[in-house]
Amino acid sequence: MNHPLAVITVTYSPGEYLERFLDSLSRATIRDVIVVMADNGSVDGAPEKAAQQHDNVFLLPTGGNLGYGTAINIAARALRRGDYGDIDTEHLLISNPDVVFGPGSIDELLDCSSRHDSAACVGPLIVEPDGSIYPSARAVPTLRNGIGHALFGSIWPSNPWTAAYKDDADMATERKAGWLSGSCLLVRWDPFLSIGGFDERYFMYLEDVDLGDRFGRAGWDNILCPTATITHAKGHSTESVPEAMLPAHHDSAFRFQADRHAGAFYAPLRAALWLGLKTRAALAVACAKKGKSHC
Repeated sequence: MNHPLAVITVTYSPGEYLERFLDSLSRATIRDVIVVMADNGSVDGAPEKAAQQHDNVFLLPTGGNLGYGTAINIAARALRRGDYGDIDTEHLLISNPDVVFGPGSIDELLDCSSRHDSAACVGPLIVEPDGSIYPSARAVPTLRNGIGHALFGSIWPSNPWTAAYKDDADMATERKAGWLSGSCLLVRWDPFLSIGGFDERYFMYLEDVDLGDRFGRAGWDNILCPTATITHAKGHSTESVPEAMLPAHHDSAFRFQADRHAGAFYAPLRAALWLGLKTRAALAVACAKKGKSHC
């Protein structure tokens, strides 16, 4: 008999999204699941209510707003200790709470993983609320494309660096990708644990890029599975605080490239990158406070 599939979601005042997320799980798989809500300081009562109403849903306070990857790692360690009973020790599902799973989508992800022995993680096709397809399977950003996207993505969306960064030409084929969106990932426990899970230096943004890249560097694959479909109301917990989230995005962009360009030789490059991103972040925050989408 299969043990339940563990699902981790990070909550931060998720509101009505959380119940929709939980309701969709029963339609997404024939497997039993347990859900651990790694809560980063919700004040809306939604996680507490969900834990009270569902026998298979558990609340795990992290102790503060520790960031996405850190919260996932805390819940993963608790699951592996057996804090929530026996679980499937091959796969773990990581998802945002503003996701709604399509019918059979989790079973599709599991089937896809079984077809790819070298897959560390498998991700679904992500549909946005307006019906458009989110480019969730991308190439690992180069220094040029990463900088160009970070500097110009919000003020010049059609720039060539953002186009290359998103690498969204094919979202209909089951294929390898450099990285997959962290909004929903089916990961194998063994590779996830072998690389130490998420890098906890990332507060938010690019932690999924870093994870996918480290999987690839360790010899594993990231696989897009378009037969599994979810909808994602992205950004609900961050869109109201641009003064915090915009600098976090730029800090993560610097961290990702600085880690991959370490050593004395790249010191001038890192200094220039740090200054450029800090300047761009300050400008973006000023624009956001003025209510402008572009500056």
